[in-house]
Amino acid sequence: MTSYGQLLLLILPVFALMALGMGLRRVGWLTAEADTSLLRVVVNVLYPCIIFENVHANPALRDPGNLAWAPLVGFVTMSGGIAVCYYAARLLGFTVGTGLRTFAFSAGIYNYSYITVPVMTALFGTGSLGVLFAHNVGAEAAIWIVGIMVLAGQSWRDGWRQLLSPPVVALVVSVAVNLAGLAPHLPGMVLAVVRPLSACAIPMGLILSGATMAEHFFQRPRELFERRTSLAAVGLRLGVMTGLFLLLARFGPFSPDLRHVIMVQAAMPAGFLPLVLVRHHGGHLLTAVRVVLATVVASILLTPLWLRLGQVWLG
Repeated sequence: MTSYGQLLLLILPVFALMALGMGLRRVGWLTAEADTSLLRVVVNVLYPCIIFENVHANPALRDPGNLAWAPLVGFVTMSGGIAVCYYAARLLGFTVGTGLRTFAFSAGIYNYSYITVPVMTALFGTGSLGVLFAHNVGAEAAIWIVGIMVLAGQSWRDGWRQLLSPPVVALVVSVAVNLAGLAPHLPGMVLAVVRPLSACAIPMGLILSGATMAEHFFQRPRELFERRTSLAAVGLRLGVMTGLFLLLARFGPFSPDLRHVIMVQAAMPAGFLPLVLVRHHGGHLLTAVRVVLATVVASILLTPLWLRLGQVWLG
């Protein structure tokens, strides 16, 4: 059983990479003008590589239960989180125009890749990542279909179009290779290119996430904490939703690999993707920054605690 101290040391390098990104932005080595192009490289090149690397020969994804349940769990937990946060925000006095939609969107989306991948790898090995990436397809579908509909009022049709992305294509291709038993026949040069690119995906994503937050952290630090927004985000994301996720992990009809994925996701802070999407869709950006920053700071102490309790809870 991993101790709280070991779990804390496990996640600190994740936040250290984010801090590095903030520092690079502060000294001007990583400019805001570079964010868009770097984000495209991470999402469209590096992330598909890490998916292929961990899925194309993964025995866990030859289990039909994992292939069926993992995306469904991702979709339900993500869309359900957005719904819970939306109605909770209304009870707390948020209204349309003062951050209601942005709060629901930002607090409802958990960090399903940049922090989760290194934690899953450290706790359960790289073999667990295939199920995680299958789960993430459902989570991403919920963001584009349910989340964007809540945030910007887009149609379901627009949301489905966003699913035709390189990470989803990479997952489909790598699952097909895995199920067909083609992994041993792949040219060595393909894997020689994919492996170093996959190793860059998470560090680059974390550095870029830190740089994105730096603008608000250094320029308007007094606005970053607002009692209602910040405390509500922590209470919902790292309290209410964590408890619901752990109940699902314990009593759902899932494989051990998928239970581990749900347990780790239960302990995650809000995701960083909302910062980009809220800005793109004209939402209340400061609300999104407050949600992300509050849950990230709180997760430094709460995430190891929840992971420890989750291990005990799941046995």
